[in-house]
Amino acid sequence: MIKLNELVAAYTTVRGSVKAVDGVDLSIPEGNIVGIAGESGCGKSTLLKVVYGDLTYPLALEQGEVSYGFADNDGQEVTSATIQEYWFKRISYIPQSSMSSLNPVIRVRKQFIDFLEPKASKDETLDRVRQYIQQLELPVEALDAYPHQLSGGMRQRMMVALATFFQPDIILADEPTTALDVVVQKGILLLLLKLQRQMGNTILFVSHDMGVHFQISHRMIIMYAAKVVEYGESPDVFSAPLHPYTRMLIESLPDIGDDHLRAGVSGRPPSLWDDLSGCRFAARCPLATELCRQEEPPLTEHRPNHFAACHFAGEDIPDVEPPL
Repeated sequence: MIKLNELVAAYTTVRGSVKAVDGVDLSIPEGNIVGIAGESGCGKSTLLKVVYGDLTYPLALEQGEVSYGFADNDGQEVTSATIQEYWFKRISYIPQSSMSSLNPVIRVRKQFIDFLEPKASKDETLDRVRQYIQQLELPVEALDAYPHQLSGGMRQRMMVALATFFQPDIILADEPTTALDVVVQKGILLLLLKLQRQMGNTILFVSHDMGVHFQISHRMIIMYAAKVVEYGESPDVFSAPLHPYTRMLIESLPDIGDDHLRAGVSGRPPSLWDDLSGCRFAARCPLATELCRQEEPPLTEHRPNHFAACHFAGEDIPDVEPPL
């Protein structure tokens, strides 16, 4: 089980320190695909970086730690302070941009060889890589290409292969289908699902697309302005969301054959530079009262395994008219 213990992570900027992850505290069971959703800038990608232990300047973990459910060779629990030596062996990261992640002047096969087994013989490593690529039903000849000679979808598939070669316990995927067409997106998602079923690992999956989360996620984390506002099993979150923000996100999704206009979430998220007292969604929430503006609601278990940070969790939201 992955435990996120009161995480506070901040970026250092010319204006000072700004918290991009603020007080995240939850547990993730093994073998789950956990979707992370929310608007741009809410802290999704930063949360993945913290879980991965990629805490390089200007990002720093100011409070808390991550524990991963396994120990090092000395029997000590591995945390976010020591996870770096287990990168790609026990935990892997699939970045958003495959083109900027693969070296453009080196053939794909060379990147596998250098990255995976620097001390092993070249031929032995290449044989293992070819076998794995065939196992994933990907074209072996793609290994001989330079990244720019491959399509965006194939580059991303190669990144998935690179990240999963050692069958890590945990995979972190940051918008892995961004800028890909729908057919290619489906191929990437099916590949991730196939690997997760084979390996039984835990996947944390960032995406803006709630439809994608509905299809593949076992659990959902909804973030808003650096906070987790809802966390639960996906069927519960989608069928009976507790937080008004989650409900408004889901209700904004179009249904096939439904040509009615959908109401979006009006207003803008607060600036993380501001003094953020009370509920951070209060200015946009149709249920907000003075209590919400004054007192921040804690993330509370309102139903079995279903948490929300809202004083009025589960209450009906007044109908909102879509813009003309």
